[in-house]
Amino acid sequence: MNFKDIKKILVIKLRHIGDVLLTVPVFRALRENFSQAHITAIVNSGTEAVLTGNPLINEVIAFDRTIKKINPVQKYLKELYFLKKIRGKGFDMTVDLTSGDRAAIISFASGAKYRLASDTGKNGFPGKRYFYTHLAKNDSSQHMVLQNLAVVRQFGIGTENLNVDIFIPEDARTFVKNVFAIKGGQRGDKVIHVHPTSRWLFKCWKDEYMADVINWLLNMGTKVIVTSSPDKREIEKTKKILSLAAELTPPHIPPLARGGKGGVIDLCGKTNIKQLAAISEESDLFFGVDSAPMHIAAAVNTPVIALFGPSGAFHWGPWDNKISNSGNPYPERNGIQTFGMHTVIQKNRECIPCGEDGCDGSKISRCLEDITPDDIKNILTKKLRELQR
Repeated sequence: MNFKDIKKILVIKLRHIGDVLLTVPVFRALRENFSQAHITAIVNSGTEAVLTGNPLINEVIAFDRTIKKINPVQKYLKELYFLKKIRGKGFDMTVDLTSGDRAAIISFASGAKYRLASDTGKNGFPGKRYFYTHLAKNDSSQHMVLQNLAVVRQFGIGTENLNVDIFIPEDARTFVKNVFAIKGGQRGDKVIHVHPTSRWLFKCWKDEYMADVINWLLNMGTKVIVTSSPDKREIEKTKKILSLAAELTPPHIPPLARGGKGGVIDLCGKTNIKQLAAISEESDLFFGVDSAPMHIAAAVNTPVIALFGPSGAFHWGPWDNKISNSGNPYPERNGIQTFGMHTVIQKNRECIPCGEDGCDGSKISRCLEDITPDDIKNILTKKLRELQR
């Protein structure tokens, strides 16, 4: 496809943190094919940190999601102002990776000559598909990295480098070094980054099970850094897990954090996205649930062991940058699967993945609760042995 006079490109991804991170190969494809273009990203506020600092991107615009909470008149005026601002930037091409109605309106209102998106059929408002000039065929069986890239690749805008990168500033790395210096003593033993929660609690494992595994890791002689988002519910859940782990921890295990409990370095709610990435970068292994921190750990090339419940690993499994051109990374619908250095742990059942927020609307996923601590310990044991080599 011959796209002419492309000087300004807008990429739209109005989703969550992990979703935004998995768009990075699209920016690389655009940069490699339009090396002089000014490339802008529009993302939801609170997600922009996974793209800031990336040399592939010239500008990141955060869309204020709190606009949904104001009265209709104010909302309309703010949305109109935002659209006028976008149109005034004079984009030549838009790439909509969202598939939502708002992104379609932004793309059309931009006035860009070329407007690319995935063909979602009849989803959305009537006539929505006519807001675009180029619609890519969507293969929903593929990983989201590949689905995103297909929007541009099908029109001749490709790249051989499918790495998903996050750029970490030095102040974030300094933060982590200080954590080790103040709380963790000498950096010698294996360090496991544990992130036990997700904003969607139906993706979380039993608190008692997570505490059991943390305690077991301490018994194995590893250092454990535990994080959570600043969300109140996630902090409370993680604090409960740490309290349970402290009760299980035998007295002979010395505290790794001076004044800390049970040998755990507790950073719950105390990190931003860049610092979280730096923690994973410094760790030997990440263990947690299907969440944005899982994708961030994979992006800094730290081995991941992830618990999956109702989500499909073939869409959302951790991406391995070192073998990212190997085709469909998670070919099975469910079960335990390995992609390069990463392992997804999921039950093998016909109902998985269901994509539901818990079984029968309960917000509790039985497929997750049926994974036992011993299941996890067996896989962690194997991975820890690999790390010793």
